[in-house]
Amino acid sequence: MNATAPNLSEAKPVPSPLAPDGTAVVRLDAVSKAFGATTALDRVSLDVKRGEVLGLIGRSGAGKSTLIRCLNGLERPDSGDVEIEGRLITNLDERALQPLRRRIGMIFQHFNLLSSKTVADNIGLPLKIEGRPRAARRERVAELLDLVGLADKAHAYPAQLSGGQKQRVGIARALAARPVLLLSDEATSALDPETTDAILELLKDINRGLGLTILLITHEMGVVKAIADRVAVLDGGRIIEHGPVWRVFASPQAAVTQSLLRSLQPSLPDDLRARLEPGRGARTIVRVTIAGEEARRPLIAELALATGASVSLLHGGIDHVQDEPVGRLFLEAPGGDAARFEAILNFLKRRAGEVEVLGHVAGDA
Repeated sequence: MNATAPNLSEAKPVPSPLAPDGTAVVRLDAVSKAFGATTALDRVSLDVKRGEVLGLIGRSGAGKSTLIRCLNGLERPDSGDVEIEGRLITNLDERALQPLRRRIGMIFQHFNLLSSKTVADNIGLPLKIEGRPRAARRERVAELLDLVGLADKAHAYPAQLSGGQKQRVGIARALAARPVLLLSDEATSALDPETTDAILELLKDINRGLGLTILLITHEMGVVKAIADRVAVLDGGRIIEHGPVWRVFASPQAAVTQSLLRSLQPSLPDDLRARLEPGRGARTIVRVTIAGEEARRPLIAELALATGASVSLLHGGIDHVQDEPVGRLFLEAPGGDAARFEAILNFLKRRAGEVEVLGHVAGDA
């Protein structure tokens, strides 16, 4: 069983300037990078604000890994600018990049721990490379082991740890040099769902408790939903959609975003979908997407008062993303009376972000 870390989020809110303040820790301006005839990044512009968690999501091959390598100086863009804490890094040589890289922590999908070193030595390695005295390294390692809930594993080796414990070690190592930015590269993709939840909760606590800026690179929308403040969708080397997580979840505009969200959103049950016929009938099925303040109000009751129509909820419900209600509802509405059905649709369109008539169902729904 994984040890649990102290819940930093139970502490008092971290005051500014650690809270998000609009200052960009990372800024990319029209960054492009190609490998031969393959374009990996195509004029990408992106900010990550101090103290926020930004989810960068995309399918394999979207350009996520290339973007990370441009951020830590392992790749140089063909054009465009990369800034870290206001400093342009695009033209820095290797020697000038070294202190910059210590400002960036990195956690990986497959942990990247040294099997021949203990947990404590893995965590302390960045500090040893930096030339910190042994006593200072030991003190910092002890702090980090407490932070990630592994104080009893200091002398264990990676082979003796579970996947979740290995990732906790990776997180502690990434924090060793007190970075201003943490890059998480598919950090939960190799973990089971329960362990993923625990690691995401740890990252959320670290973000809230330490005010650490996190760029979360993933192909899983569930990870973004759990922890991110904003999301940017990368496809074919371009940012095709971005915004607060709850808004993008409520109304995804790009086809790629809709596809990535499909597994997290309610869909019409298979038995109803199999019986669905085009057009309007006595039992017409309408899909409604609703979010924000409108999702906090009794939609069906108010619709009945406004139109006199009895509408039933067949499937779906209200979820909460970033403490904002986001819902997808499948309603059965009486469609036989054209005027009344038009009144129902007009009411729903005034209240909801998206309304779609899916068809009608003959027989019992």
